[in-house]
Amino acid sequence: MFDYHMHSRVSFDGHDRGMDMALAAKAAGLKEICFTDHLDYDPLGRMGVMAFDTAAYDAEYDALEVPGLKLRKGMEFGLTVDNRAQFQKDLRRRHFDFVLGSIHFVDDQDVYFPPFWEGKSVFEAERRYLEATLACVRIHDDFDVLAHLTYIGKTTAHHALRPVPYAEHRELVDEILKTLAAKEKGLELNTSGMDRCGAFLPTADYFRRFKELGGQIVTVGSDAHTAARVGQYSMEACGILRDIFGYVCTFEDRKPIFHKL
Repeated sequence: MFDYHMHSRVSFDGHDRGMDMALAAKAAGLKEICFTDHLDYDPLGRMGVMAFDTAAYDAEYDALEVPGLKLRKGMEFGLTVDNRAQFQKDLRRRHFDFVLGSIHFVDDQDVYFPPFWEGKSVFEAERRYLEATLACVRIHDDFDVLAHLTYIGKTTAHHALRPVPYAEHRELVDEILKTLAAKEKGLELNTSGMDRCGAFLPTADYFRRFKELGGQIVTVGSDAHTAARVGQYSMEACGILRDIFGYVCTFEDRKPIFHKL
């Protein structure tokens, strides 16, 4: 099994050594993992440094080896509508096997915290988040896979935690999925929502629709920020993708590899 979304202490919000996370992956029976530390930027500069240090990244991973476990090096870039130039600059930091694109800031606010939610119903907050996501995937071309499409469903400031219902946002979600498919970008099945809102991010119906709209690339990631969460629900997530696609993807040199399930 695979875990293609994890953060060690290299990320501003990570906790454990890369070695500890790799050993946890081996113990969990995983075959391959990818470290995807944060390159994120607060548009208003209130959150401090959210982008990893390249020297720290290199020191953490370049000599890291665990027998029987394939290790890949990636990153998670926080997409906004106006940071394409920063993205291209960060891609030149070093070689990456895999690049996640994610949306954490909308209208200059971190959607994880209360200010974004002020004056919005749950539906309105979800809608604005998905509108921003569509704008970002239309503008950006440099990522490989869109991370946690329904991330907003697990945020601590959510009025009533729930997985974002596909049916309530069908037309908008379809435009996101069509754009990903047309650009040959992938969709991540992120398992971190299971302990927050009781569902994968996004849920299986999004992946069925992604396939109907021509999407082909799918990955699984735990979004672990500690060794204890590495590979969490990976087997169940791969089961969902097996039933819908028959495979799951990993990456090498920014190219997808399809693994039959």
